[in-house]
Amino acid sequence: MIKLNKIEKSWALYDWANSVYAMIIISTMLPLYFKSIYKSAGGSASMSTAYWGYANSIGTLIIAIIAPILGTIADYKGYKMKFFNMFLAVGIAFTGLLAAVPTTHWNILLLFYILNSIGYSGSNIFYDAFLVDVTTEKRMDDVSTMGYALGYIGSTIPFIICMAIVILAQYSIIPVSTSTACRISFILTAIWWGLYTIPMIKNVRQVHGIDIEPNPLINSFKRLESTLKNIKKHKKMFLFLLAYFFYIDGVNTIIAMATSYGSDLGISGTSLLIILLLTQFIAFPFSILYGRLADKYKGKTMLYVGVIIYIFICVYAYFIQSTLDFWILAMLVGSSQGGIQALSRSYFGKLVPKESANEFFGFYNIFGKFAAIIGPFLVGIVTQITGKSNYGVFSIIFLFIIGGIILIKVPEDIETISPKIGLSMDVVKKLKK
Repeated sequence: MIKLNKIEKSWALYDWANSVYAMIIISTMLPLYFKSIYKSAGGSASMSTAYWGYANSIGTLIIAIIAPILGTIADYKGYKMKFFNMFLAVGIAFTGLLAAVPTTHWNILLLFYILNSIGYSGSNIFYDAFLVDVTTEKRMDDVSTMGYALGYIGSTIPFIICMAIVILAQYSIIPVSTSTACRISFILTAIWWGLYTIPMIKNVRQVHGIDIEPNPLINSFKRLESTLKNIKKHKKMFLFLLAYFFYIDGVNTIIAMATSYGSDLGISGTSLLIILLLTQFIAFPFSILYGRLADKYKGKTMLYVGVIIYIFICVYAYFIQSTLDFWILAMLVGSSQGGIQALSRSYFGKLVPKESANEFFGFYNIFGKFAAIIGPFLVGIVTQITGKSNYGVFSIIFLFIIGGIILIKVPEDIETISPKIGLSMDVVKKLKK
């Protein structure tokens, strides 16, 4: 385990802070809670899975549209943290407000979920872009994977607390309903997220960027146009983004839909929570392991490993029938989930010109977010047509296969790419003239 300095640690702690959102709101408590109140309203299990998929698609579509624009503006010095804080506030506020939605209004619950997911995803755009400000290229793989590792282990603490509250409520050990216990977990998630973001806000600063100039909005659109043209010219970067577009879609879809799928298989809510908790413990050491192996075998090789494991996961998910099968599936996901995400972030971080990190990470996120529209929608529509969730989950395999094939064409040595990118400062100088 590498030793992080104060700034690196403050940055990595945001993974610790916001991973509780991914765990409780995206993967466990909220989807189970939504399925229960939708069922109470007379809906079917398969339709609740479909609506959950649609909600995930809508939120990611919105953030995908605005990501490159915001990223380009945030490249001005001092802007990155302002945008980070803005989306952070939206995410935390609407996460807490989930607790205020009446159990009879499942549609409002989905609306608030879409809004807090925009805040969560938007803050992550700028958080990812801060990677170039907090560490060196040599340490990026290790720092990025350490962030994900801290996120996985850190999210287990509030998750255990929330799970305990729900279980105690189910057995009437505490005087609250299961529904109220779930709403308490939403409030605790918002508090945890905000509390452990303080070191990030306090200690992390934007190092790389461009000087503020007259008409920043107009010039931002000009730089965005230049970046679009430049990405087309640099085939190697575009190929990586295209590969990332497909395989990260599969990863994000499995994260978002896992609990709904397990519930459709007849696995109890308590069993699902325990399984997903242990998945976090598995993900912690494997995230660090991916970073260590990337130092030895290169990041791209480890990305291949992650893609292959996920292809096997899709095949295995099609055939599972028991709780034990779901246990095995969850452990496989835990072995590669953090590693493939962290190494994708650091791999791209080494490609981009540092002074325009937000601009390029805006595109990194737009590829990731637009991809996250396809997967949940694919699961939703296939499940709705067939009436079988396993068909929907299996359909994700095509995303990993396509992403893996494109990744083959991305060069092994990314250090040979970086000097060629040199886009932004030249563009900025021309714009200033």
